[in-house]
Amino acid sequence: MTVTAKVTPPGQCPQCWQHAHDRSIHRHLRPRQDCPQCVDHMVNGHPYIVPKRPSRWF
Repeated sequence: MTVTAKVTPPGQCPQCWQHAHDRSIHRHLRPRQDCPQCVDHMVNGHPYIVPKRPSRWF
């Protein structure tokens, strides 16, 4: 039985959180096969997370 994470912690990407905690999402993949959504997410960045600006510009 899988239980999806209901609440994504503040500052975390909802897609990453769900893919990390819900095993049913990757169940259809063969061994050593990458999840296309995860790969796209890693290559193109997290659309939900805004990078923090440094407190001081040097």
